[in-house]
Amino acid sequence: MGEYGNLQKIRNGKRTFAITPYIPGGFILPEDLIKIGEVAKKYNGVLKLTSGQRILITNLKEEDLPVIWEELGMEPAVKVQNSLKNIEMCPSNYCKRSKYPTIGIGMKLIKNFYGMELPCRTKIGVAGCKNACTSVYSKDIGVLVDLDKKFYITAGGSAGYYPRSADLVTKGLSEDEAFKLVETILYYYRDTAEAGEKLGDFIDRISLDTFREKVLELADLKLNL
Repeated sequence: MGEYGNLQKIRNGKRTFAITPYIPGGFILPEDLIKIGEVAKKYNGVLKLTSGQRILITNLKEEDLPVIWEELGMEPAVKVQNSLKNIEMCPSNYCKRSKYPTIGIGMKLIKNFYGMELPCRTKIGVAGCKNACTSVYSKDIGVLVDLDKKFYITAGGSAGYYPRSADLVTKGLSEDEAFKLVETILYYYRDTAEAGEKLGDFIDRISLDTFREKVLELADLKLNL
């Protein structure tokens, strides 16, 4: 795992690198958090809490990366750039505003699809209410729960260089139906979009109506707007 490090700075000929351990959904055990702190301190690392619910360790020497990964005993957060890189989720099971405990479906999505190679880098946001605390509407795929405790799925959001608000695919879903629709979207996108094409760009190219019709047909679900 020693090769998983990103060049951060070159200053006066000195090169510093950063690594990002894999922390599923941003939930981490106390002992693993302590280990990250201890290893970072040992190698003069600087810690950064990222917007992707991860911990970046920067200011590292390239030659130290292999032993740092070994001492951490953790996997890199991203191994392939054009993949499902993030599945971010709110702490719905512990939040008074939540309408549904969505950590379960979030972890199920991580277990089944995290790291899946796709035409372009892809993020999923999961939230237990319409407050959408994981910036769901700027994610490629959004999984949310409405006031009626039913799921709705959005697609095509992006907060990148060309921002795009997500489109509603359908609503009124059970948890199993929501999972099935996300699965269908991922495979349809993987098998149909062009290399390097973001999901939102793919939707714009084929039209939102066509995208909705196709993924709902493949998932055997009905349009409900």
